[in-house]
Amino acid sequence: MIKRCFFLACLIATATLSKAQQTTAPTDSSATDSLLNSLTADEKPQPVIATFKSTRLILSETSETIKKNNLNFMVIHRFGDIGGANGGGKTLWGLDNSSDIYIGFEYGLTDNLDIDFGRSKYEQLLELGLKYNILHQTTDNSMPVAVTVVGKTGLKPYEVSTKVFDDYTNRLNYFAQIIFARKFSSALSVQVSPSFVRNNLPFPYMAGNRQGFFALSAAGRLKFSKRMGIVLDYAHPFSSYRDKSTSPKFYDPSGVGLEIETGGHVFTINFTNAQAISPMNYLSDTESKWTKGQYRLGFAITRVFDFNRKHKGTYK
Repeated sequence: MIKRCFFLACLIATATLSKAQQTTAPTDSSATDSLLNSLTADEKPQPVIATFKSTRLILSETSETIKKNNLNFMVIHRFGDIGGANGGGKTLWGLDNSSDIYIGFEYGLTDNLDIDFGRSKYEQLLELGLKYNILHQTTDNSMPVAVTVVGKTGLKPYEVSTKVFDDYTNRLNYFAQIIFARKFSSALSVQVSPSFVRNNLPFPYMAGNRQGFFALSAAGRLKFSKRMGIVLDYAHPFSSYRDKSTSPKFYDPSGVGLEIETGGHVFTINFTNAQAISPMNYLSDTESKWTKGQYRLGFAITRVFDFNRKHKGTYK
């Protein structure tokens, strides 16, 4: 960049000096103008990279996809209530219990498309999904946001919550989401994600609950050092059933955490009122309230392995 600016300055100075010295001959600046234009022409817009450092925050998936032939291994854990009737010293403030554990894999089919599979302890849910990055935010803001779509199918293979599935299709659940993300600076990234959840058998299994509903999520990351940042996550289900004064009472899932990059790993430690990890579960059934001490410590660890033969080492 310095060499280019220096060369351009020299070129302008030379052209100006030549013009001053010419007294009789007409000035032909077409060649100089062409060269200047070629040097100052706008470069091709480049995609913004690393809007988020991981494919997961606390609750939400991010707009990031796994690169081609890379495998992302995830372990996500939620402990029990820190306070309230089920927390306190008798459970070591929730550390004796686990509300949910998720182990999953994401594999990059292309740089913009990955397939994922995972299993949750909560409702013993098996998940299979696809994630596709449709549009990339560009450095010149010709595309101001990144757009990613997510589609998942969930299966509950066992009898859960004392409910007998009289029809096998009642075990199936579906999740669809569009993620709009923007990296405002090297420190701040934000995303908004409308989604739709459908449980073939309404979950939780209560009279009046419907099979499907929409939800809106918002999440962000604010870096305060090279490898650390604060992450926030919130979701609101649009469901008349969940807005009623029912028993149990439903609450919007939310969380706050600390994200740490440790070489090839991304480690997030967080607090959230959501017991479940899968969006099909926490959007459907979050019954914990922050002010009652019904929030829990959790963490997520992700590690990406590179299986591209041309690359040496591990993808970071």
